[in-house]
Amino acid sequence: MEIEVFFLRLLSSLALPYCLASSALPPSSFLSSSLPLSLSPYQLRYELIGRNSERKADHLRICLDEDVQFDQTTSGLERYRFTHCCLPELDLNDIDLTTSFLGKRLSAPLLISSMTGGTEQAKTINFRLAAAAQQYQLAMGVGSQRVAVEKPEVASTFAVRSVAPDILLFANLGAVQLNYRYGLDECCKVVDLLEADGLILHLNPLQECVQTRGDTNFRGLLEKITTLCEKLPVPVIAKEVGNGISAAIAEKLIAAGVAAIDVAGAGGTSWARVESERANDPRQRRLGATFTDWGLPTAECITAIRAVAPDIPLIASGGLRNGLDAAKAIALGADLAGMAMPFLQAAHESETAIHALVEILIAEITTTLFCTGNATLTDLRQSRALQLIRQNFGLSTPDFSE
Repeated sequence: MEIEVFFLRLLSSLALPYCLASSALPPSSFLSSSLPLSLSPYQLRYELIGRNSERKADHLRICLDEDVQFDQTTSGLERYRFTHCCLPELDLNDIDLTTSFLGKRLSAPLLISSMTGGTEQAKTINFRLAAAAQQYQLAMGVGSQRVAVEKPEVASTFAVRSVAPDILLFANLGAVQLNYRYGLDECCKVVDLLEADGLILHLNPLQECVQTRGDTNFRGLLEKITTLCEKLPVPVIAKEVGNGISAAIAEKLIAAGVAAIDVAGAGGTSWARVESERANDPRQRRLGATFTDWGLPTAECITAIRAVAPDIPLIASGGLRNGLDAAKAIALGADLAGMAMPFLQAAHESETAIHALVEILIAEITTTLFCTGNATLTDLRQSRALQLIRQNFGLSTPDFSE
């Protein structure tokens, strides 16, 4: 029996180079003892692709059905309070939420953050969200399109341009894939699939550590991001997935040529916790539980990045749950406010629920401007109406210069 196992493993190792040469999959994907050794290289490739689609379905199910929010770490936005203006000298109907981002006009400073794709349920969610984004002229990103590169038959689950011809739309790939045989061609492919206005490169080292068979070689990525920014015909947006981007890393990314940053700070969905829920391996489950609260709060990311990069287009996401959170993020220096979980829950319910959510978010942002005496988003940023609540219940105005 031992000799039989030896020869099976030997045959599997001999098949590996062929698999790598004939597949877009990263080498690390093949190094799993849980894959049946009897599979041919062709079958092995599609087994791994199927697992990628299965992971997408798991992520949706877990986010919708399980408590995967941060336990103790918050977005930090609750530490701020607006100074109420009881005499705004404005007509509510004159409040103007229009803005532009990367050269495209939006009716409100809202981004439907990257979430999903690759399954029929994901297709329904993506198309519902895109239709709402078109109606209300909001920005939208899709989930990671790696599965569409590796499994072209699911590309249609991402291709929302048919229902959203005018919106600011972002394609999405994991930056780490640049170390796993992805390059300019694959990036162009996902951009073309969406007819996208930009490409989000998401940075997710913690998630990859917790994810079973995650891709954890992040060495030399900055240089590859620089090359991609130089050659890709659309802007590149650097985004975390819920653990935040520090000022120091933001400066490196800006120097590399990224056109915008999405801080995606801590305080919302914990992807360490999501991957912990998925894991069958007790080690991975323990790892995810340990790092559930790891990360930089969203508010800290915004203020820190704005202090060193006052002009970079900036998206605030991570734990934003309503229009007041969005207004606080904008007052702190963000250009757009991104939300995922509220939109996912609404899209899972119905198109009507999405419309209701968008309308209340707009109403909440509008009310914030009105009750602080600001007619536009620019006025809000310049008003210094947002104050930090100190522990002794005193208030102070944030100093963005430090």
